[in-house]
Amino acid sequence: MSDTPAPPSGDASPGGDGDDGSGSAAAGEGPSDADLLAFARAWTAMAERVNQLVPPSTELAERVRDHLGVDPAELPSVGEHLPTVERPNLQLALDRLVDGQPHAEVIGLSPEIAHYGGFSLAAMLAGRFRGPAEPVPPSYDQVPIGVDRNLRCVAAGLWLLRHDGEPVVIGLVPRERHGPPGTGGLRVEVFAERAETAQTTSEVLGELRRQVNVYRGQVLGFSHGEYGDFGLRFLERPTITGAEVILADGLLASIEHHTIGVGERAGELAARGQHLRRGLLLYGPPGTGKTHTIGHLMSAMPERTAVVLQGPSVGALGQAAAIVRALPPAMLVIEDVDLIASERFMGGMEGTNPLMFQLLNEMDGLSVTDDVLFVLTTNRVDVLESALVARPGRIDHAVEIGLPDDDGRRRLLRLYLQPTGHTVTDLDVVVDRTAGVTASFIKELVRRAVHLGVDAGREVDDAILGAAVTDLLDGTVPAVRAALGAADGLDGHGDAGRPGG
Repeated sequence: MSDTPAPPSGDASPGGDGDDGSGSAAAGEGPSDADLLAFARAWTAMAERVNQLVPPSTELAERVRDHLGVDPAELPSVGEHLPTVERPNLQLALDRLVDGQPHAEVIGLSPEIAHYGGFSLAAMLAGRFRGPAEPVPPSYDQVPIGVDRNLRCVAAGLWLLRHDGEPVVIGLVPRERHGPPGTGGLRVEVFAERAETAQTTSEVLGELRRQVNVYRGQVLGFSHGEYGDFGLRFLERPTITGAEVILADGLLASIEHHTIGVGERAGELAARGQHLRRGLLLYGPPGTGKTHTIGHLMSAMPERTAVVLQGPSVGALGQAAAIVRALPPAMLVIEDVDLIASERFMGGMEGTNPLMFQLLNEMDGLSVTDDVLFVLTTNRVDVLESALVARPGRIDHAVEIGLPDDDGRRRLLRLYLQPTGHTVTDLDVVVDRTAGVTASFIKELVRRAVHLGVDAGREVDDAILGAAVTDLLDGTVPAVRAALGAADGLDGHGDAGRPGG
């Protein structure tokens, strides 16, 4: 006998009283899954039949047919998917192709076509697309091409023009993102009577995109996108002279020789078989001037494309490396590289870091003639992966940016006080009281002194500068003093309580 108890007498079986197994709902209940499925199938069939009965728009196909001289439905297209960041380059390349062609025409398409899965211009011109296929006036988007500079770009459209005397049609439509990063972008298709003409036009368009690339010579950063990917943003190029970089004797000259100097001699070095890719590591405590030094390098090499990765944007390493490879001379800056390139065996546990391996591959994968400079910074050089720092050709030059000595602090005070209109006559007292602080501390000291001077209604003088030192060293909580680079236990008289202070 079965151990399964029988249902109580009179209980309805699944589907209710009198259920014949068809899946019909009992009286008073909602539709069953089977009912909903049958309705969905009928609705889909009806929609497909309606699409068949409604004739497709022919105006667009007719205008393209008149231009090409053949039915576009019979022509294969040469297509290419491009990332969204290529949009301004594509617009400028199309403008170049159109330039000098008085009879060239731009036909607008509805941007809504991006919402239709499986859309292609070939399907539209062949009459197989049942979405918005009527020609419309072109619509435009303002796309950044620099800091506070935008370019008007066609949202979606067809360009009717000629290449080498033959009529061609170039189509651009956005691709809507329906999945993970990289699934959006642009779809470009080229039509011509001869396949060779379409292919050649596509290649010329690609070459023009490279020639007019709006990212060349720019300073670029990355920001998080809506779908977890990274979008490019334009940054101001710093304007920092060598006189504004206060380092220990000889350090700045060695850095400039390895970076600026190699760039200036790139042609001669390449002619003698020397590789131009190189790596610079700047290490030392926070606030000592590593980022400031990098700003000077960007200023001194204004023609060099620079891509900056810091914080979460290090996840865009692959995109950043692709940019510097495509736009030499270039430099890739990775701040706090220890976040991705820590020693794999720390704590006695072997681990893996995909970003670290990607960084190594990017540095090794460059051609010997690629004038690409990697500039890395870290506050913790001791934890860096040995594969990164121990192999020549990855990090060729490492420079410690340490705490400023007495002369360095004096020069920093002069640098930051110079534009304030101060009347300070004796810097030695302040230099003595600030032993063991960072360059960032000196900058904040002068800023605070200026505020005190404004409150007192006079210029920064010896008394106000001294009061600012006391304010920072005695009146600031330890965490803030540490953030500014003051040594633990350093008081307003310059006495450090730490060993060796």
